[in-house]
Amino acid sequence: MAESLLEFPTEFPLKIMGLARDGFAQLVHDIVRKHAPDYDGATMELRPSSGGKYLSVTCVINATSKEQLDALYRELSAHPDIAMVL
Repeated sequence: MAESLLEFPTEFPLKIMGLARDGFAQLVHDIVRKHAPDYDGATMELRPSSGGKYLSVTCVINATSKEQLDALYRELSAHPDIAMVL
């Protein structure tokens, strides 16, 4: 049985949501770069919620393995300032 439905390497979008506060996008950038050193932060997309309370950050990384994605999801999901990772 295949370990992953994805074939690596592949471009993989991540959507990270949290409270809109100073430094949130930088926090996400720093965590993503730790796991995907070739990530280009200039491609990051930011979208505030309609009320402006939350911020959605979309990062497209060059995923190289299931283990890389699992570790990235674990670290993002465990951070107290991050509400959701899709």
